[in-house]
Amino acid sequence: MSVKVADHILERLRAWGVEQVFGYPGDGINGLLAAWGRAEDRPRFVQSRHEEMSAFEAVGYAKFGRRLGVCVATSGPGAVHLLNGLYDAKLDHVPVLAVVGQTDRSAMGGSYQQEVDLHTLFKDVASDFVETVTVPEQLPNVLDRAIRTAYARRCPTAVIVPGDVQELEYSPPPHAFKMVPSSLDRSAWTAMPSPTALERAAEVLNSGDRAAILIGQGAAGARAEVEEIAELLGAGVAKALLGKDALSDELPYVTGAIGLLGTRPSYELMRDCDTLLTIGSSFPYTQFLPEFGAVRAVQIDIDPHMVGMRYPYEVNLVGDARATLRELIPLIDKDRRGVSREWHDEISANVVRWNGVMDRRAALSADPVNPEYVARALDALLPDDAIVTADSGSVANWFARHLTMRGDMRASLSGTLATMGCGVPYAIGAKFAHPNRPVFALVGDGAMQMNGMAELITAAKYRHRWDDPRFVVGVWNNGDLNQVTWEMRAMGGAPSFLPSQSLPDVPYAEFARSIGLTGIRVERPEDVEAAWRAGLDAEGPVVLDFRTDPAVPPIPPHATWEQMEATAASVLKGDADRASVVKQGLKAKVQEFLPGTRKGKGAS
Repeated sequence: MSVKVADHILERLRAWGVEQVFGYPGDGINGLLAAWGRAEDRPRFVQSRHEEMSAFEAVGYAKFGRRLGVCVATSGPGAVHLLNGLYDAKLDHVPVLAVVGQTDRSAMGGSYQQEVDLHTLFKDVASDFVETVTVPEQLPNVLDRAIRTAYARRCPTAVIVPGDVQELEYSPPPHAFKMVPSSLDRSAWTAMPSPTALERAAEVLNSGDRAAILIGQGAAGARAEVEEIAELLGAGVAKALLGKDALSDELPYVTGAIGLLGTRPSYELMRDCDTLLTIGSSFPYTQFLPEFGAVRAVQIDIDPHMVGMRYPYEVNLVGDARATLRELIPLIDKDRRGVSREWHDEISANVVRWNGVMDRRAALSADPVNPEYVARALDALLPDDAIVTADSGSVANWFARHLTMRGDMRASLSGTLATMGCGVPYAIGAKFAHPNRPVFALVGDGAMQMNGMAELITAAKYRHRWDDPRFVVGVWNNGDLNQVTWEMRAMGGAPSFLPSQSLPDVPYAEFARSIGLTGIRVERPEDVEAAWRAGLDAEGPVVLDFRTDPAVPPIPPHATWEQMEATAASVLKGDADRASVVKQGLKAKVQEFLPGTRKGKGAS
């Protein structure tokens, strides 16, 4: 039997180690779907409810699996639907390949049904590599290069295959003029800065007494090295949200998240330090970094395109975080431990104080349930191998502040695009990457209505393929698009505009039960912990519908300790206008730190 181009695409994906492809069928990829049938579903085709969800699932798979995510879509509307998920991959630097169908070559240029100029459509989101396969001999080079580029540049790439090309008999490129051969091997490589640059960086870091370290997802493979240099420098370590799982929160000098969703200790760490080391982060909100010119600073990043643009760093080290730190650590003065002891103790004391504030905020009564308590209760119950996804919205505040990373936990969200609707598909992608680990999706009701409910059907469809049955979706159900509501109040001084912010009350638990999942609605604080425990004990996916109070404000980290303590004691008293907290000096603080910005979430 002859091998068609579509057959060879799947064969080549298998050769690259691709085990899952997330997609949705359509006639623009009928040739590929037929090939999947001949290949006995290898690699496995995972059917989402919408192509955007396919892309999100590929991103979640790539983020948590630390390998290539692949999605597939038909021509026209299918290709258009991929864009939001692919932009999420682009902005968070995640390797994803999109294989997309196209109108037959004979119809192109004829305003044919579902004909879209896919090169123009993808030229930004897949700017590192997008190409159309027009003849069989072109295929291996195009597909291999798309995969190599996705890995090397940590980006989305796109391969477009017209429908008639999928059905052609495959023939490899011959040893001939204007033919481009290809190969599968992708050897490991490590980028390293020069010895001179390392010496300059060490001189900067050795010069200070109050060191601060900021880490992002680029530090994820260098946990031991980050700990070692932090202890040598006597430094505190703040984390961009994409680096939340890069270092354990059990270390006393780890101050937690930075930014508007961050902690007071991280804010003070950046405010009061005299030396800054940034590792694997492109955190964009410079207002939360030290004042320009106030500190000496060093950056480590593997991407030369991304260095030196977030802060006026004195030394920019282009290299792999782990390898670079291994060369830098021997250059740090070993007698620094005593120099920074007072600074180290102050950082640790601030972390303890912050945790006390968070405990007290979570313990306050609310109507009906305090959203902070929902996250706080989960924190103590999370297994050490848990994977946690968070959607965009006010739930990201509680994820950032109340969940502490320990053991081998993994956690992520849409850091830079900060798109709604990624929480559940991320979790599905994570579950396919790690079918033997428990997965939790933390989602607001807005995001749940946008995408999450439909993707529960996907979870129901594939639950029997997961070795560990635990797949828990927690919904913060407050009937409000809460993050934007608080932004309107705090940044614009405007009351909530109900026609835009109010959400219909949806029975999420009942919907879950209607498709064969476990669903539990929680309307009393005393039932919160039991609900999480039930989710952990269930033999399959669970939806926990927590009815939370929309009037609990996410206090900005630059509010003073006194303001935080005062609001923790007073904000949930049942005042006629519970937003009064932002009138107590916090509104001015938010405006001061967010000039001209729309959202303060995320960042890598």
